[in-house]
Amino acid sequence: MSQSGPREVEHEITVLAPATAVYRLIAEVENWPRVFPPTIYADQVEAAQDGSTERIRIWATANGEPKSWISRRTLDPEALRITFRQEVSAPPVAQMGGTWIIEPVSETSSRVRLLHDYKAVDDDAEALAWIDAAVDRNSRTELAALKANVELVTGSADLLLSFEDTVQIDGSAEDVYDFLNEAQLWSSRLPHVADVRLDEDSPGLQRLVMDTRTKDGSTHTTESIRVCFPNERIAYKQIGLPSLMTLHTGYWQLTRNADGVAATSQHTVAINTENITAVLGPHADLAQARDFVRNALSHNSRATLGHAKAFAESRH
Repeated sequence: MSQSGPREVEHEITVLAPATAVYRLIAEVENWPRVFPPTIYADQVEAAQDGSTERIRIWATANGEPKSWISRRTLDPEALRITFRQEVSAPPVAQMGGTWIIEPVSETSSRVRLLHDYKAVDDDAEALAWIDAAVDRNSRTELAALKANVELVTGSADLLLSFEDTVQIDGSAEDVYDFLNEAQLWSSRLPHVADVRLDEDSPGLQRLVMDTRTKDGSTHTTESIRVCFPNERIAYKQIGLPSLMTLHTGYWQLTRNADGVAATSQHTVAINTENITAVLGPHADLAQARDFVRNALSHNSRATLGHAKAFAESRH
């Protein structure tokens, strides 16, 4: 039986933060990979001069599968509403849109309502059931994460850290990019990578599973989704995390200059406080966990950039 109109669903959550703060976090799309677990990467494609409308591109997982789409948004900061509509949806979605509505409950709390309307390709019943499940899972996950992250911002900012390492390379951005993009070769190119599996079902969207050696000789497995912009940037989000982190996003950025290319590795991490003593010992604290995570990630990033430098300069 065909479906006559779009399916309409609503999810909501109460957040212990002012409505204007919640609105701002949703409106600034570059925050989304840090705020919403399904979102891998998001950026603004274009915007009206007055900021009332914009087009954004989002890469996110739906039922575990990475998808990408462009949405047009209308922002209304006075009404605390953001409406969105996918321009071209990814199958099995035929069309998708909705509205964020933020309602003040008090000066320090707000209700967030997330409305969706959607149709499946050819009104297929199985496809609609798949979309139902994806929208329900992602909406619940997004709202819970929005609550946790907004409340985190107003609570302990010490749980979050962002940092970067940069190496100057006397070579081409194309060669450096090739080294970073061809992660399937890292186990033979990088001493700290024990094993690696790379899938790229659609160009520029990669799933990377990697076994990394630690300084004590043990290995741990991480899984990331990577969004690749040839010769410029590879953005990623870990979806399989080490026990000391609740979030890890980052990117490799290549900036051409007079001396070749500056290659930067950027990380944003949230510390999992529940596992600090289990990993670092009974007397370890948050400051030690921050130092440990930063040193470990920087060590591996600098090692990768060093090998990328040698690779690119040997071909220059």
